[in-house]
Amino acid sequence: MPPKQDSKKKTDTKGTAKKKEGSSGGKAKKKKWSKGKVRDKLNNLVLFDKAPYDKLLKEVPSYKLITPSVVSERLKVRGSLARKALEELLQKGLIKQVVKHHSQIIYTRTTKAEDALDVIYSQLMHLLPWLSLCR
Repeated sequence: MPPKQDSKKKTDTKGTAKKKEGSSGGKAKKKKWSKGKVRDKLNNLVLFDKAPYDKLLKEVPSYKLITPSVVSERLKVRGSLARKALEELLQKGLIKQVVKHHSQIIYTRTTKAEDALDVIYSQLMHLLPWLSLCR
């Protein structure tokens, strides 16, 4: 009788054959880094021309939310110029300040009802000294 063959030896030969096949893949390649996203260079204005300034006076007071970043993006001006322009609109009474924080200032439009109340209030304050004299 021929000697019995172990089933373990058969699996070992198959396993070594698989290991040889898997290792013949070659050396692993190094990861290539992506270049990242490329943004377009912004060419924003440093000073107002006639057209952007007119747009500032006409359109910006009608925005519901007014911030320096919104003005800078829509009018294509620098952020520092947008901040100064909003301060000017605030002094003229075209917009009103909602929140002032060291990192962000938020304005909103003034409504006609608020304007009417301001006019009435200023008239009453003007008449107040006269009313006290009538007593």
